[in-house]
Amino acid sequence: MGDQGAGQESLRKIITTLAVKNEEIQNFIYSLKQMIQNVEANSTRAQEDLEAEFQSLYTLLDELKEDMVMKIKQERASRTYELQAQLTACSKALESSEELLEAANQALGTANHHDFSQAAKQIKDSVTMAPAFRLSLKAKVSDNMSHLMVDFAQERRLLQALAFLPVPSAPEIDLSESLVADNCVTLAWRMPDQDSKIDHYVLEYRRTNFEGPPRAKEDQPWMVIEGIKGTEYTLTGLKFDMKYMNFRVRACNKAVAGEFSEPVTLETRAFMFRLDASTCHQNLRVEELSVEWDATGGKVQDVKAREKDGKGRTASPANSPARVVQSPKRMSLGRGGRDRFTAESYTVLGDTLIDGDEHYWEVRYDKDSKAFGVGVAYRSLGKFDQLGKTSASWCLHLNNWLQVSFSAKHNNKAKALDVPVPDCIGVHCNFHEGFLSFYNARTKQLLHTFKAKFSQPVLPAFMVWCGSFQVTSGLQVPSAVRCLQKRNSTASSSSLP
Repeated sequence: MGDQGAGQESLRKIITTLAVKNEEIQNFIYSLKQMIQNVEANSTRAQEDLEAEFQSLYTLLDELKEDMVMKIKQERASRTYELQAQLTACSKALESSEELLEAANQALGTANHHDFSQAAKQIKDSVTMAPAFRLSLKAKVSDNMSHLMVDFAQERRLLQALAFLPVPSAPEIDLSESLVADNCVTLAWRMPDQDSKIDHYVLEYRRTNFEGPPRAKEDQPWMVIEGIKGTEYTLTGLKFDMKYMNFRVRACNKAVAGEFSEPVTLETRAFMFRLDASTCHQNLRVEELSVEWDATGGKVQDVKAREKDGKGRTASPANSPARVVQSPKRMSLGRGGRDRFTAESYTVLGDTLIDGDEHYWEVRYDKDSKAFGVGVAYRSLGKFDQLGKTSASWCLHLNNWLQVSFSAKHNNKAKALDVPVPDCIGVHCNFHEGFLSFYNARTKQLLHTFKAKFSQPVLPAFMVWCGSFQVTSGLQVPSAVRCLQKRNSTASSSSLP
């Protein structure tokens, strides 16, 4: 029985192997049949396109022939008219001259002296006015038509050289001329050989978190840009929410696209973070990078309902709408349930620590918000602490309630700002140099700079009361901001400790 069981198991494996192989063969047969159909359809389309191209040549040649024949006919008619008119005038002059010659011969035979003198005078007067002596005996036009001759030897050689379009070579991406800056990527390439038949280029790119050559399998799809006429292209307004981008390009003539270039990977370093929903005040509703004031949030029945739905679990990044795969610097702050910001600290923090280098992000707020603040804070910021009220946070604060004010706040000290309030604010944090600067995100006008010695890592921090705001992360530090920071860091720095 044991041998029989082993034999049956072996036979089952053979059956499975044969079934898999049969399925592979069936799929390949289907693929071959599909390819035969494609060959028929593609060859028919290619023949139709070829006939259409030749027909367009025939039509063009017929039109050119008709125009050139018309020019010959017009030239012939014009010259014939001129020569015919000259011939008619000459014939009349000859006829008049012959009549005068006959009259002169008759006058010579006149015996009467009086009649001879009179006839001779008349003939002399007639000769003076005769057309024959006023007529040009040079043809007005030439009978030479050599200027209307043609020589199509060169064109004939071109026609004899007609052939199917070659497949374009793969372009070569020039990394030395490519640039990543200001959330833009400029990619440059060149062709290995001169090809006058190229009509345009196709550029493809995709985001990735993996350095080096592009992987065969990638979660992000290739994005396609077609119809590029030059050998350089700039992608603008990008959001760098992943560490790298893959690029490849291929050339196309009017019939066929060539092979892709060797793909390249460019680093797209930027500050990417999300809002940590576990830290926010219960009156703030967080969705990804958007926050909206919710006056009904945090009521007892809502809390109990959430606890029931979550089976007693407190809010955490894993359960929040803003959950993402955390980087080493992206972490939960350990705030949940009662440890949320509370009372009048309508605050929410970012989820990624800043402990070095320089970083930039932007926030757009609803102008009807009664109060709004943006800045940075230590992780140790207390749950009752409002932004700018303690030594653990720095911010710009806008108050639209009762009395409008726009100020820079830190350690419970405020400095009024005499600048127009923009609807979108850019934040630049240079951790090592201890600069925290705020800009009009549109014009890059400097609003204010804190000079501080950060004693520990900081987090992006925001507050809103009776309003909303939208954060944009994945941004590089703009070139204009870097230049302005160097120029204005001293002159515009805050006197707040």
